[in-house]
Amino acid sequence: MVRCWKRSENRLEEEECTPHKAFWVGLSASLLLVILALGLMGHFGRSQPHSQSLQTVRFTVPDQIGALINQSAVVDQQNELVTFSVTSPINRTSTVLFDIKHSLICYKPIDQESCFLRKMEESDYANVNSLLHESSQVQLSGNETLRQTEFLGVLAASQVNVSSLEEPLQALCQDRSVHWTRRTEPGKQRLVYFCIDICFPSNICVSVCFYYLPE
Repeated sequence: MVRCWKRSENRLEEEECTPHKAFWVGLSASLLLVILALGLMGHFGRSQPHSQSLQTVRFTVPDQIGALINQSAVVDQQNELVTFSVTSPINRTSTVLFDIKHSLICYKPIDQESCFLRKMEESDYANVNSLLHESSQVQLSGNETLRQTEFLGVLAASQVNVSSLEEPLQALCQDRSVHWTRRTEPGKQRLVYFCIDICFPSNICVSVCFYYLPE
């Protein structure tokens, strides 16, 4: 016999349920359990930390005199971002952000008060894609590594409003001025101000050097 409860004159009284009433009581209880389960699943799904979608790849590569260089890259496949941390011999770290979704590269040198932007090119996509399927450790061979140098001219009259940039670039350069750059060959009279070395799993190391173009 199935028992139900009813409210009568501010108190609960027990009564016998008919099969029809018992069916609806059971159905209501089942629906309530399903709704609670779905709500809990949604809550835990939303509360999953974003860091679970990130992968950190570490590089070890000998420089041109044989000393080991340690770098790391954080790959965010969900947002199509690759962020390099490049540590200098004196233990200071610069950041290079590849924003694949918006086809931009942002350089944040540690010893400058500015960030520098440029558009991604075909070779940049190829280098970054080599990171997507790598393990957490990458050991590059000094004998097989191709080294190249790129020169980027800073366009003095093309400062960018930081608030107009997408969120990852805003967060990276919120306390700095931002300038566009373009790839070019410097003349002998132009001074190279700084360089950032970046290595990729494809055994390619690129030294990106900046200088300011004349007004």
